Parts: sequence; structure tokens; C-alpha cells
Amino acid sequence: MDGAFFWTVAVLAAVIVGMGKGGLPLVGMLGVPILSQAVHPVTAAGLLLPVYVASDMFGLYAYRGEFDKRVLLILGAGATIGVGLGWATASITPEWLVTVLVGVIGCLFALNLLFRHKPDGPQRKAEIAPGLFWGTLTGFTSFVSHSGAPPFQVYVLPLKLRKMVFAGTNTILFAYVNAIKLVPYWALGQFSLKNLEVAAMLMPPAALAVFAGVKLTRMVPEKLFFQVITWALLIVSVKLIFDGIKAA
Repeated sequence: MDGAFFWTVAVLAAVIVGMGKGGLPLVGMLGVPILSQAVHPVTAAGLLLPVYVASDMFGLYAYRGEFDKRVLLILGAGATIGVGLGWATASITPEWLVTVLVGVIGCLFALNLLFRHKPDGPQRKAEIAPGLFWGTLTGFTSFVSHSGAPPFQVYVLPLKLRKMVFAGTNTILFAYVNAIKLVPYWALGQFSLKNLEVAAMLMPPAALAVFAGVKLTRMVPEKLFFQVITWALLIVSVKLIFDGIKAA
């Protein structure tokens, strides 16, 4: 973990993580794939988790008061179960299979939104049973491959939350998920002193990028904001499918 190429890629990944925490959903998912160009994907995931957690602190401050309490409680309960399942099955679950599954779900949902969903339809209520299901999938996939955003999107996008509430709910939920992932990641040996030293150096650019993400979120018109999210969901999901098949 030395050299100009590694640090260039690592800083770029940290900035992307920070912008994701600033309210640009799915952007943060690109952090691990980008850093994987310089180190092993497992090392990249462990290296970036402390950066995610540190960025979360700034995201929580930026979006204080901008969230949906009911959605957070439902998804948070499910995500807790999902992280526990991820920990319990860490030694037997093929990461490629989870990656493909997340990609297929996200791809199908994005295509449905783009070609069949009517923007002027009724707003859905945050129901408990579907929320627990998608929350569990969010926690599980986030634990296994830091790719919990697509299941989150599948549940939350139809609720038609206001732009800033949507972004804040996203930021707060994943702050919680990343925090509870620390213990199992530590127990599974994902952290080392060297990794923590590198992560500490990546935290300042990630923190600055959080506020850049918040500013961009506030500036982008609401309709365009959700169009960008949907297309990003499709693009990232397609990439996840190819990444999973390639790793199989």
C-alpha cells in the first residue's frame, strides 16, 4: 500500500465515499471497486470501512433533522438482522453470488422505474413487512460487499420522500449499518494497524467531500436528482452483475 498509483486511487476512493455520505446515493458504492484497482477487494473493503464510519459522522451533522423516522426504524431493524446473518455466514457465502443478486435486483427495479413507473402515482406508505425484508437484504449485502444501496433504493424510492429527507435517511441508515459492522469486521480480522494508519490519512479528504456532496444535493433540482439516482442504480447494478460473474 505504497506508491503514487495507490495513493491516487485511495484518495479518489475516499472522496467518492465522502460524496456518497453527503447525500449522493450509490456514489459511495464505487469506492471499493475503485480501490480494488490497487489492492485486493477484501483489503479494500476493510480499509475503507473506517473511512465510511468517519464520513458518516459529518453526514449525520449535515442531515440532522432531515430524515424519515418510520423508514429508519423499519430498515434499521431489518439491517441489524442482515448484518448478523452476514457475520454468521461469512465463511460460507460466495461474495460473487451476493454481488450478482444485488445487481439483478437493482437492475430490474431501475428498469421498472425508467420505463413503467408513473411519477404522478400515489405515494406509498412505509410498510413494516416489506421494509424488514429489504432492510435485511440491505444489511446483509452491505456486510458482504458494501453494496447495500440497491435494496435500500428498491424500498425507499416508491415512498417518494422529499429530496433532502431521502438523502438524510440514506445517510443516517448507512451510518448505523457501518457502525455495527465494525465489531464483526474486527472479529474476522479485516483490520490491521497498517490499514488503520492508511484509513486515518484518507479521512480528511473524505470529510471535505461530504460537504461537497451536500452542496451538490441541495443544488440539483429534485426531479433531476431522482432521475440521476435511478440511472446510477441501473449503471452500478449492471456493473455488479458483470463483477460477480467475472469473480465466479
